[in-house]
Formats: sequence, structure tokens, C-alpha cells
Amino acid sequence: MKRRQFQEGRRGWAWWIAVPIVKPLLLVTTRRRWLDGDKIPARGGFVLVLNHISEVDPLIVAHIVWDHGRIPRYLAKDGLFRNRFLGFFLRAAGQIPVYRASRNAIGAYDAAVQAVNDGQCVVVYPEGTLTRDPDLWPMVGKTGAARIALATGAPVIPIGQWGAQRVLAPYAKKPHLFPPSLITMKVGDPVDLSGLGPTEVNAATDRIMAAITALVADVRGEPAPLERFDPRTAGVAEFGNPHKDRRGKAS
Repeated sequence: MKRRQFQEGRRGWAWWIAVPIVKPLLLVTTRRRWLDGDKIPARGGFVLVLNHISEVDPLIVAHIVWDHGRIPRYLAKDGLFRNRFLGFFLRAAGQIPVYRASRNAIGAYDAAVQAVNDGQCVVVYPEGTLTRDPDLWPMVGKTGAARIALATGAPVIPIGQWGAQRVLAPYAKKPHLFPPSLITMKVGDPVDLSGLGPTEVNAATDRIMAAITALVADVRGEPAPLERFDPRTAGVAEFGNPHKDRRGKAS
């Protein structure tokens, strides 16, 4: 893979600290199969969308994006920013807090639109949380990524990933680091949102989730379910650990 030059200019002190720590750790504890990484745009703003199967996969996504000469900006849950030190670090790295299911979510949307218009790579998990699907297939999506894409006209680049759940299963406390697990990430062509206006966010979200699901099926080597899992109709909590009862105990 030919190394690209970073287009974002100054990376900021947080990246100078994080990369020398995190990247060597990932190189030791994972094996990587990056497929079609050259489809990650070398310049200009875009929205990167992918399935969410492990709490460690944001680090792995950052790895592939960094390897292809871009600096990722995440829409990340606000809980990560509540710790004073971690919140300070994440903001210095350009990450964007999302206050899920609240009126403050509009601030994250505005910040994401501005970042894309400024030529940045904004990473969005359209499912909004770790998948609740029993077999870890992509769930139904939320409209955030579609809203950003339709507001900016920027490309939406999908990734289908598999393997991060072997490093750390959803909501598990103990990672499995050795032997190194194989992580596969396949980058797809830009999602075709042509013909859709700013109000057609549901149709755009369906196209985005279809693109991600097709890539996941490809890397898994098996067909995806005919219908995507919907926590609302399945009676599963949309946020937090779905395996805990209301008292916070694992079921």
C-alpha cells in the first residue's frame, strides 16, 4: 500500500500521543485484512459509515483510516466525554460528542456538517450503538449519517467489518488478545443517494444500511438476513447493555 500524505494539515497533540501508543498495540494483537482501502477518499470531506460489533472497533477503524492518510472524526456518545481527562483528550483529537435521544443532538449534527464541509472525514455508526442482532448482523439504521450526507452533498463511504468481536465481544469486560485475531474491513463504493432530497432521510438511510450489510455479507461469506433486526419491535433496549436487567445485573 502506497502511503498517502495527510491532507488535514496539523494533526494536533492528541494524535501525536495516541498513534504511537495505540497503533503498535493493534499491530501486535490483531491481524489485518484491508480490502479496497484505496476507495477511502484521499482528499475532501466525506462521511464514513460502518457496522458496529465491538467496543474496540473504533480503534481499528481509526487504524485503516490513518493508514490511508486521513484523520477520523467520530460522532461519539457523550458518556465518553464526561470523564474530565478523557473528554479533554477526545475534544483535542477533534471528536464530536453525541447526546443521544436528547435535544442536544442537534449540536453534534451541526458540528459534523461543518467538519465535512471543512474537508474532514467524519465517522458515523448508523446503528447508533453496538448491534443487538443475535448474530451480529447490521441492525436498522438511524438517520444521522443520511442527514449529514444530504445536507453536505459529500460522499458516503461504507465499510463492512468482521473480526473485532473476537478481540472484545459486545459488552464483554475481558479482551482476547492472543493469538491475534484476524480483522477484515472492506471499503465499498460511495453510496448512491442520487435523486434524494434533504427530507428523504429514511430512504437514504435504507440505502446506506443496504450497502453496509452487503459488504458485511461479503466479508463473512454468508447471506445476510432478509430483514434487519429492529430493537424497537423486538422489545430490546436501544442503548446500554441489553443483557442487563433494570438493576444493572447481567441476565
